[in-house]
Amino acid sequence: MVVYFYPSAFTEGCNVQAHTFSERRKDFDAAGATIIGVSLDSIERLNAFSADPKYCAGKIAVASDADGSIVKSYQLKVQNAPTPVKDSRGVTIDHGFAERTTFVVTPDGKVHSVIGGMAPAANVEAALKSVQELSKSKS
Repeated sequence: MVVYFYPSAFTEGCNVQAHTFSERRKDFDAAGATIIGVSLDSIERLNAFSADPKYCAGKIAVASDADGSIVKSYQLKVQNAPTPVKDSRGVTIDHGFAERTTFVVTPDGKVHSVIGGMAPAANVEAALKSVQELSKSKS
């Protein structure tokens, strides 16, 4: 499983990352990996993001972590959004930003790899490489 945390839906880097994950979905499927994106966005905001063909295109599950409990359980930092911040639609973002980090998690719940500190599209490619390596090691 791939669990990726991103700052906020409808923001430049997150738009690229979600679109890249949706475009590479079949490759993740072939490696036996499901994908879920997590942010501090509201479920309403994420429903729109998930359905939009420019971003998730209905191909990627997204989870609202509005209270930050999932982010906290993965020991990630949350940065307060500078005020006011507007998304690519012109809508004000009213929550903090989780750091962009991707976890590849094995079926038994162990973290296989942690991917961070890179551009959104590179983050997706590194996650794909990790799940493909994991898939090969099971064979």
